[in-house]
Amino acid sequence: MTNLKFKKEEHVTRVEAAARLTEIAKALRNSAKYELERGGEKLEIELDVPEGLLLEFEVEIENGKTELEIELKWTSASTSSASAGSE
Repeated sequence: MTNLKFKKEEHVTRVEAAARLTEIAKALRNSAKYELERGGEKLEIELDVPEGLLLEFEVEIENGKTELEIELKWTSASTSSASAGSE
């Protein structure tokens, strides 16, 4: 798989943020396609998610600013197979 990095920051309402997280959760649950948008450009990716993955959850409160990060990490099956064969 080709390397890809996608980052987008935008101001949204709490309801819009919840809707976005719900969309991501549905795509993750169904291993379906999820559409990302950057500057009017849409990118459709296939989430090839294994049954087990790493979930990181971090909350940081500092000087009146709160930051909540939710990070999911996994290795795709094709990458795992390729890595195992090269050892």
